[in-house]
Amino acid sequence: MMTGESLNIQLTQLEKLKQLFPETVTEGKIDWEKLQVSLGKENIEFNNERYVLNWAGKTEAFKVLQQSTTATLKPVPGESINFDTAENVFIEGENLEVLKVLQKSYYGKIKVVIIDPPYNTGNDSFIYPDSFKESRAEYEKRIGDKDEDGYLMKESFFRKNSRDSGHYHSNWLSMMYPRLFLAKNLMRDDGVIFVHIDDNEVHNLRLIMNEIFGEENFVASFLWKKKGTTTNVEGAKVSSLTEYVLCYCKVESIYSLNYRVVSKESRNYEFKDTEGNYRKAVIEKKNTGSYERKSMQFEILGNKPRNGKRWQLGEKTAKELEAKNRFVIEDGVVKLKIYDFEDKDTTSANPNLLFEHGSTDSASKDLERLLGIKDIFDNPKPYELIRQLIKYSETSITNDIILDFFGGSGTTAQAVIELNKEDVGNRKFILVQLPELCDDSSEAYKAGYKTIADISKERIRRVISKIEIEKLEAEKKKGLFANQDNEGNQTNQGSDGFKVFKLASSNFKIWLGNEITEENLEQQLEIFTDPVREGSENENMLYELMIKAGYLLTDKVEHLTPGPSSEKGEGSFYSVNDGELIVVLDEMNQQLIDTILAAKPKKVITLDKLFTGNDQLKTNAVLQMRDGEVDFKTM
Repeated sequence: MMTGESLNIQLTQLEKLKQLFPETVTEGKIDWEKLQVSLGKENIEFNNERYVLNWAGKTEAFKVLQQSTTATLKPVPGESINFDTAENVFIEGENLEVLKVLQKSYYGKIKVVIIDPPYNTGNDSFIYPDSFKESRAEYEKRIGDKDEDGYLMKESFFRKNSRDSGHYHSNWLSMMYPRLFLAKNLMRDDGVIFVHIDDNEVHNLRLIMNEIFGEENFVASFLWKKKGTTTNVEGAKVSSLTEYVLCYCKVESIYSLNYRVVSKESRNYEFKDTEGNYRKAVIEKKNTGSYERKSMQFEILGNKPRNGKRWQLGEKTAKELEAKNRFVIEDGVVKLKIYDFEDKDTTSANPNLLFEHGSTDSASKDLERLLGIKDIFDNPKPYELIRQLIKYSETSITNDIILDFFGGSGTTAQAVIELNKEDVGNRKFILVQLPELCDDSSEAYKAGYKTIADISKERIRRVISKIEIEKLEAEKKKGLFANQDNEGNQTNQGSDGFKVFKLASSNFKIWLGNEITEENLEQQLEIFTDPVREGSENENMLYELMIKAGYLLTDKVEHLTPGPSSEKGEGSFYSVNDGELIVVLDEMNQQLIDTILAAKPKKVITLDKLFTGNDQLKTNAVLQMRDGEVDFKTM
């Protein structure tokens, strides 16, 4: 609003601070204690005499959030599908560390975050410090405990959060806060986050999301019907049939959700007849359960609703519209013409009730069909529900990245794949799942799945396989060979897949974070002559350098040689994004330097040990790279 007054500097600065640190602004005023903690100051005791969400261990949660990591992600092509070309990612590892690893590469790049965290029912086991004074070293030792097969030991990795605990809610909040904060960093400015929750912590979740995202960025609280029928629960006064999905955006002013009202001016009226401009709307909806209405299954232009659906119009109204030529049929689907003069601005696309998008029962049956095992996963979410949330959130069907860092059984991955099939989209997923051990008495364990991550990866493989089979069958019916379009041209349908990575310690000694002591002085001095940790493989080092240089896990990678006389592995180099970044790990010589300069890269990273005994070559490399305006780094 124009006031005629000069710019209010104080309010402007407050708005800037609010954008950077929304958790530090409460009811329009700066919370100085939160600001100090956000900037890293220690030994702050929060004052409770004002409106603020506080809990035992909140200061420690900020410390955990602010601690950096030197961890990396190790590629595992053998567990992937089409590793070299796939644009989807599955990461096996503890999600807090993974979120920190992704900060540089994926900062501001995620369109949609969808998570289904522990609900804190009193029976959950999840990661949180037993003692709020637990050091970083103690934490790393605890989460690093592994059994003889290399799997994380459940008794050392998890702690059961019993209702009898004096820090019952606090433990859950301390677990959630840093993960949500880091997730926000990864989101695009037009990004959106959906968090599944039930009655146990919905009130606290709303408060911490208000603090992290800003109360003004609340979009909706969706209510999902998780069960199809009422069941008697012993001791329960009310049988719970619903759960919540809280939705927040990152920046309200530029965010657009399909759920929200769309103005008439922005609608696309691409059709026109004597009555004016119009758009087409499908008038079918599901006709199941308590919503089944046989009276709504009459014929319109000789067509009945498909597959057990019903019309959204009454028969009398439909006959009147039919007489006015208001219906069109496209591929057997009846659509209603809606003219611009009657398309109201207040029309909302979708309600916040999610009652027709699958249930835990349908999700269990879907998993059983895919994996051939009954009850392999407790209370999975249906992929139809996740698919609908993605539909609500998007402004584009191409190149959007969907992140789920509580990956579970892999529902989000299936939802993305199925939705891409439905609308020929090109969305990508990143799933993160802890290698949590399956109970040895579970059906999953008996079927050979040792961890939850194993179940998730196998589900993704089978969904991809199912989609590929469906494509091949459809092509055969058209008389085409595999991966051909209607003109017989080759398509890219065979490149669907996903890359598997596993959280691992750094391949470089200099990043392992060891302090120099009298006992390890010799090992520390060795860092200056050979920075590579023993047993590190080139591909592992490559991806670590890519991540820490800000490149995506799915960026194009080529292994090249400088000429026909060189063999791969001797004098070869890695080219990322068609030469934008070049990484040299095996050998350095003048021929290789000349080849690299000819490619005109932006950045070159190599190992300092490749110049051992040849200071002249290193000097030449530094000078030539500088003259070529190449950012040249040695490790």
